[in-house]
Amino acid sequence: MKKNLMKKFVATGLVFTMVMGGASAAFAKGNDHDDRGNGNKNQYNQNINVKGNIQIRINFNDLKGAQWAMRYIASLASKQVFEGYEDGTFKPDNSVTRIEAITAAVRLMGLRDKAESAAAMQTKLNFKDADKIPSWAVGYVAVALENDLFTENDDSVKPQEEANRLWATTLLVKALKLEAEAKTKMNTTLTFKDANKIPAGSVGYIEEAIEKKLVDGFEDNTFRPGQNVTRAQLAALLDRTSSQLPDEQNAIAGSVSGAVYNNVLPVTKAGVTTQYVLHPDAFILRNGVKVPASALQVGDEVKVRSFNNQVVFVEVTKLADVNQSFDVLGTLNATTLNAQGKIATISITQNINGVNQTTIYNVAADVALTGNLGAFTQGHLIQLKGQNQVVSSIDVK
Repeated sequence: MKKNLMKKFVATGLVFTMVMGGASAAFAKGNDHDDRGNGNKNQYNQNINVKGNIQIRINFNDLKGAQWAMRYIASLASKQVFEGYEDGTFKPDNSVTRIEAITAAVRLMGLRDKAESAAAMQTKLNFKDADKIPSWAVGYVAVALENDLFTENDDSVKPQEEANRLWATTLLVKALKLEAEAKTKMNTTLTFKDANKIPAGSVGYIEEAIEKKLVDGFEDNTFRPGQNVTRAQLAALLDRTSSQLPDEQNAIAGSVSGAVYNNVLPVTKAGVTTQYVLHPDAFILRNGVKVPASALQVGDEVKVRSFNNQVVFVEVTKLADVNQSFDVLGTLNATTLNAQGKIATISITQNINGVNQTTIYNVAADVALTGNLGAFTQGHLIQLKGQNQVVSSIDVK
């Protein structure tokens, strides 16, 4: 297969791993051991069940060798699908366990609150290895069972067993509620060199995942069903599938309607502009690259996710036309000055389709200020002209 196919598959696997890996630790109690049974106390955030004290980390300090996965990790972290470790690491190359994968899948389905409810966590599970399931994960297993993430023949969870590509792909297809479609494709002939290593009862799941562009094969045309999934690989996979799953209520789509100033991002949706406060460590993704807030352009279509009333993740879904000229008329709302006492930003209010909309613009250092300058006050009519989202002239009417 071509290299891009391999990269697609690897990215997918990585996403899955990342999401699953952070799940168990995030829910562990302070006196619990980690889910691998190595006797070490869990290093993940331990306040995840206390809603008022939940902390969120978007950036991790051990991703130097996994920079390709940063965007996926940040996106999933902003959805609280997984958390990193208390020491600021994510451990992208660690393998994911089944219980971690199940936890991540349930969270992506938008069922986290249900899984963490007192009722779910007190469920008496009938699996043979129920005593091996960490206390924090009981509710997740119960919810996964209710949502058909297990089969009627599963008598064990095997929580500490590492998740391989075949098992993780099957779990993902079930989480997406695509099991019915998968079952219609059980007689598909897979063309992978190692297709004979894929059980007949799993063929439809693999085919469905491939058709939905969730996974792919490797460059040597193998699928490697038994290969373990890493946390980074899981993150990539889960983020890719998130568009097909219920998004969190804190995800908002709109267009950037002004320059970021004082860490405030104005976003307009359906004619209504809302000012969003950016978290100091917000992860901002534009054109596939992590950028500072100042790189956001007026007209960029974005999806933002907030946590504790601060935006922690911004993804530009469509770039603005950077060469677009503008000539707008409206009433002066406010201005801000830079250290030299010159106008840095200016905001005006316009009535668009019966709705008052306020837009903030950057102002060029050599801006031309003309007209009735004595009337350059709030509420007065002004005309702004410029290009590339920077005002080059202000005419006071």
